[in-house]
Amino acid sequence: MTLLRLAALAAALILPAGPASPALAQEVAPVVADAPLPAFPGALGWAAQTPGGRGGRIIRVTNLDAAGPGSLREAIEAEGPRIVVFEVGGVIDLGRQTLRLRNPFITIAGQTAPSPGVTIIRGGMDITAHDVVVQHIRIRPGSAGGEWMSGWDEDGISTIGAYNVIIDHCSLTWATDENLSASGPRFTGSTPQEWRQGTSHNITFSNNLNGESLAYSTHSKGEHSKGSLIHDNVTGLLIVGNLYAHNYERSPLFKGGVHGVIVNNLIYNPGPRAIHYNLAPEEWGTVPFEVGKMTVIGNVLRAGPSTPSEHLAFMMIGGAGDVEYYGRDNIAVDQVGEPIRMFGRYTTSPARIIQVRRPPVWWEGLTPMAAEDVQRAVLSRVGARPWDRDMRDVLLIAEVAEGRGEIIDHEREVGGYPAVVEATRKPFNPDDWDLRFMTPLREEVLDRPAVRRGT
Repeated sequence: MTLLRLAALAAALILPAGPASPALAQEVAPVVADAPLPAFPGALGWAAQTPGGRGGRIIRVTNLDAAGPGSLREAIEAEGPRIVVFEVGGVIDLGRQTLRLRNPFITIAGQTAPSPGVTIIRGGMDITAHDVVVQHIRIRPGSAGGEWMSGWDEDGISTIGAYNVIIDHCSLTWATDENLSASGPRFTGSTPQEWRQGTSHNITFSNNLNGESLAYSTHSKGEHSKGSLIHDNVTGLLIVGNLYAHNYERSPLFKGGVHGVIVNNLIYNPGPRAIHYNLAPEEWGTVPFEVGKMTVIGNVLRAGPSTPSEHLAFMMIGGAGDVEYYGRDNIAVDQVGEPIRMFGRYTTSPARIIQVRRPPVWWEGLTPMAAEDVQRAVLSRVGARPWDRDMRDVLLIAEVAEGRGEIIDHEREVGGYPAVVEATRKPFNPDDWDLRFMTPLREEVLDRPAVRRGT
């Protein structure tokens, strides 16, 4: 089955995964003892078979409060396997208090919310647990009233020493650190194998909108418009079907010793660096360098108004460590469609991009689509609730399609935070959903806006 077909099954969540059984009408999802199931139809990568919260209790989010009974935070902080569903839609203002997901076996199902879905502002989510699925949530940290270099360094979503995690169909914008990252301690234990087990591993980022991270904003280091940081020694990483738009760097960045696959992503208007690798020797000290492994297939890079095309390359290397690189069927063009360089460097060290003939790392269940099909496929299904996009996502996707837009410093440049208004409400009915995968049993289950918005 092709990646396009797999993604079509899960992308808009409009097809049932199968007939309902009596058990699916209960408030506890069934435990399946047979062959491992995917997290949801079309799940990909080394985390594809995480159960998330399958088999656990259903926790209903019943208000838009930042904390307390009925809140998303209370559901995230609960213990035991759990499926988080939403009986409210609207804006959750975290007031600069990060959501911290520490307890494993959880599915956060933003697709269950009534229109317009759930948008989190003035804060992000840190995941330190294992077996986590997050779908169809918008997170927009923004500057949160902070001043230039004031130290509000907030990711949209970051995994920190986590594993078996899927972030799928989320819209992640306006971060003051990275929009979406996989991180953790650089060295845990004494061997490379122990390091890889101690930091984030078996992570999938699929079908996410990753854009408009803030450049000259509140980050303590100054300029910090970044897409995805993949920290040293992360392994089992798949980045597939995402849109990176208007991020100055890190679309994505692999640091030292990372092993990962980058397939069928659309990168637009990335500033001076798009995909890059950098083992920072000052951070590794006397520890022997690990060779990174990067497989890059069927991606598209398009320069935009904020891109210095003459200084941009599709893949760049910095730092002091080598990376084994396999690339195939990647497209990289400037604003008028002329090819740009595939390789560049921003280091004077002997660090090498070692081009190899076979993928140095690969997940066997993956069938890439052709790069020429990527833009259309990604823009049609990317981000939270593609059947019910909010206006900012609609406009950002239109900018990418039409070659417009720019890297921003402040959320007010693109309209500012959404207004916090009274919640929309709709009871969650478990009979409407296949609780194994949190997919609807009928298309009409997905709540849609009364009037469809155009571009």
